[in-house]
Amino acid sequence: MMVSVCVLTYNHANYIRQTLDSILAQDLKDGMEVLIHDDASTDGTADIIREYEAKYPDIIKPLYETENQFSRSEIKNISGIYNFPRAQGKYIAMCEGDDYWTDPRKLTRQVRYMEKNPGCTMCFHSAIQINSDVVSKKQMRPYRKSQRITPAEIIDKKSGYPTASLLLRADLMKALPDFYMQAPIGDIPMQLTMAAAGYAYYIDEPMCAYRYNAPGSWTRDMYSSPDFKEKQLDYRDRMLRMYDQYNEFTKHKYSGNIQRAKERIIYGTALNIRDYDTIYDLWYVSFYHELSLTDRAYLWTQRLLKKQ
Repeated sequence: MMVSVCVLTYNHANYIRQTLDSILAQDLKDGMEVLIHDDASTDGTADIIREYEAKYPDIIKPLYETENQFSRSEIKNISGIYNFPRAQGKYIAMCEGDDYWTDPRKLTRQVRYMEKNPGCTMCFHSAIQINSDVVSKKQMRPYRKSQRITPAEIIDKKSGYPTASLLLRADLMKALPDFYMQAPIGDIPMQLTMAAAGYAYYIDEPMCAYRYNAPGSWTRDMYSSPDFKEKQLDYRDRMLRMYDQYNEFTKHKYSGNIQRAKERIIYGTALNIRDYDTIYDLWYVSFYHELSLTDRAYLWTQRLLKKQ
C-alpha cells in the first residue's frame, strides 16, 4: 500500500461526492486506501459515504461516529486519533470532506518525488480557492516556483499550505509527539512534525481546490461564533503553548524561527479581533508590511470608523 488518504467529514453532504470522486480518479498504480472519519453528520453525509463503501469496499474505509467528537473539549486532532493509527500506506495524503483534487496525477507526481528523495518528509502544492461554491481567481500559492523548502521556512511562513495538498510520511504521522495532540488544529502541527525530520518539496501547480466559508467548516464556525474574540484568544494561547512544546521537542534547534512563528500567531490574532494597538505596534511592523496595500487601507478605514 503506497498512500492512505485521510478524509474528515462533518455535514459535507453537498461536497463529499466531489471529494471522493476526485480521490478515486487518481491514477496511482501502487495501491491506495481512503480512510474517512465522519463526525456524526446530521445531513446525510454518512449515507453518501456508505454508497461509496459498498461500491469500493477494498478502498473506502469509514468510521461513523454517533456522537460528535470534535465538540468534546479534549479532542481536536481527529485525524491523529482516528485515521492515522489505522493507515497502512507508506504515505498519508490529506483531503477534507469539502475540498477536492483537480489533477488525477497529483499523487503519482508527489509519490515519485518523495520516493526519489528520501530526505523529503512532505510534498505539497498550490490550490485554487472556492468561497463556499464560487470559484475564485485567487490561489493559495505560498511560493512562486517549485522548490525545496527548508525546516526553518516550514516553521515560519508568510502563507499557509493547503491541507488538501499535503503528502506526508506515514511513519512520522503514526508516532505523533505531544505537541501535536495538544494543539487546537491539526494542519500546522503536521507540518512541524515533518520539519523536525527533514525538508519539504513544493510543486507550484494548483492540483487541489480549497473551499473556505463552507457550512460546517472550522473557519466559518469560528468567525460566526458569538464568542469569536474569546475563541480567537484561546486559539492564540494554545498555539503559543504548542510552539513552546515544539521548541523543546526540537531541542531549541529552531528557536529563532519558532519565536518568529509565535509572533506571527499573535499578530494574526490581533488582525482577526481588530486589536489596533498590536496591529500598529512597531514591534510587529515587519508583519504589517507583509499585508497588501488593500488590506492596509481597509484597516486604516476601520480604525478611523471605530474612533468616530
